[in-house]
Order: sequence, then structure tokens, then C-alpha cells
Amino acid sequence: MYLQCGPLSMVSKRLAFSPLLQSLNQTSINPMLVRTLSKSSKDSEDSTLESTPTQGSASVKSMFNSILRGAPNKEGNEPEELSVTYSKLMARGKYVHELQVHNVKPEAMDDYIALTAEHYPRIGKDQGSEVKLFGSWTTEIGELDQAIHIWQYNHYPGYIQTKKILAQDQVYQDFQRRLRPMLRSRENQIMLEFAFWKSATAVTLPKEPSKNSIYELRTYLLQPGKMLEWEQQWRRGLEARSKFVQPIGAWFSQLGHLNYVHHMWAYPDLQVRKEMREKAWEVEGWSQTVHKTVQLIDHMQARIVTPLPYSPSN
Repeated sequence: MYLQCGPLSMVSKRLAFSPLLQSLNQTSINPMLVRTLSKSSKDSEDSTLESTPTQGSASVKSMFNSILRGAPNKEGNEPEELSVTYSKLMARGKYVHELQVHNVKPEAMDDYIALTAEHYPRIGKDQGSEVKLFGSWTTEIGELDQAIHIWQYNHYPGYIQTKKILAQDQVYQDFQRRLRPMLRSRENQIMLEFAFWKSATAVTLPKEPSKNSIYELRTYLLQPGKMLEWEQQWRRGLEARSKFVQPIGAWFSQLGHLNYVHHMWAYPDLQVRKEMREKAWEVEGWSQTVHKTVQLIDHMQARIVTPLPYSPSN
């Protein structure tokens, strides 16, 4: 009874598991003895706390810093320093890419394709332009009535300059006014290329791409703070995949929704995709890569997309 109540209940509960009290419980317990033992333990605990007055507060402070700012690494570097280092370590550093996702009204899809075909190819064709259209697709498997565009800028100065030019371009502004009523919603992300995977103009597209070629855009939402670990594990296993299929590009989000990874592959059709993925599992190291990286992911999405007629990837 004395072990279950009162201000010393927590201490008493710990004492209940001591050999001494277990022995006493087997016979008869003297209430005065229990209270004496509890008081002795409490005094000892108070003495320990008094000898290290800052230990508890330091622990609490460390816990809140970890929640709000992320835990330091093994070398003790601050999280802010590491976040900068991660981008420098992972990013190719040559381009900035913008991912645009347009969710189109089903009844407006044909008009949408015709309108973007009229305006998107001309953007970036001017001499000295800081932007190029990397590719444009519509979703075949995934969220339907969706268009995906990837733009390539000469890093942030190129992005800033392009936005200034387009803001003063009356033809482009008229295009935007005609475009908006066709959309249910839209969003974008600023992405950086992974250093180990050169996309953009350096990418090798299929030598004779079929009109029926498909592209797979895979999107992963990683757990916060796991980006570098994912990159290191996935880079090791990429060799197994690239033996059978040429990667188109791989990026991680920098602005917009964070902790996202996107990578794209090209296949002649879904059957070939199936066969190539199965072959990759036969290569040593790929299964280990999947096992380690999947633990770092909160959400996964695989979209099959087909290039629009005006897309450079077509």
C-alpha cells in the first residue's frame, strides 16, 4: 500500500524491485521500514541532483535544440553548418531546375496542350536566354489530367533574369491570362541536380526514341535530415540500374515542398521497364541499396508520363 501512493511513489516503485524489498514482500512488510528506505533513497537522489545542478537543464535544452534545429553530427558541427554543406556536397551546381505541375480541368486538356504548344517552345529561344525547356509531359499513370514541365535555368541569376523578362513580356502575360481558367491547381518547386547524375543537355537520350516511348518520374518524400544519407546509399546502387536503362535526371527540392527527391527514366514501353527493373535486382548491391534507402522514405510516387509533341524529350 505504501509503495503505490504518496509523493515518494516513484521512488517507492523503484525500491519495490530491489532484492531487499522483494525479500521483505515474501514475508511481512514493516510500514515504518518502507518509509525509512524511501526517505533514504529520496535523500540520496536529492544529493545527486544538488551536486550537478545544471545537468537536468542542459539535458532539456539539448532535447529542445534537437527538435527545433536538428541533432548535431558525430563531429559536433551545428545543423545550420551541415545544411549548407549538404547542398554543396550533393548539388552539381551548374543549373537550377524548376518543376511545374499543372492540374488541368479534364474538359480543357486539348485546349491546354494547344496553348502551351504555342508559347512554351518560344521561351528560351532568344539569343542569350537564361532558360531552356528541359521537357514537358502529361501523366498516363498517376494523377490524371496533369501536365509536368521542367525548366532549366543558368542557376539563380538566370532564374531571376528570366522572371524579370517574362514579367515585361506582354505576349507571355496574355498567355498566362488564357492559361489560368484551364487549371484546377498548380504548384512548382526549385530543384538542384545531384552531382553524381548529370542531366540537362548532357543527358544521353535513347538514340532512336520511339513515338511510344514512356518516361517514369519517381518522387520520394524523405524523412527530414535524411537527404545526405539517402544520396550516399542511392549513389552506390545507381550503377546497377544504369547498366540496363539510361537515367534522364535526378534532383532534390530546394524551394517549395522540401525533402523531395525526383528522378526520371526512359523506357520503350512498360514491358521493357518491367524486364529492366528485374535485371537490376540480379546485380549485386541493388537489393542492399533498396533496403537501406526505403527506410529513409515517408512517401513514394511513380508516375508514367508521355512527352508532349513540343517537348525536347520527344
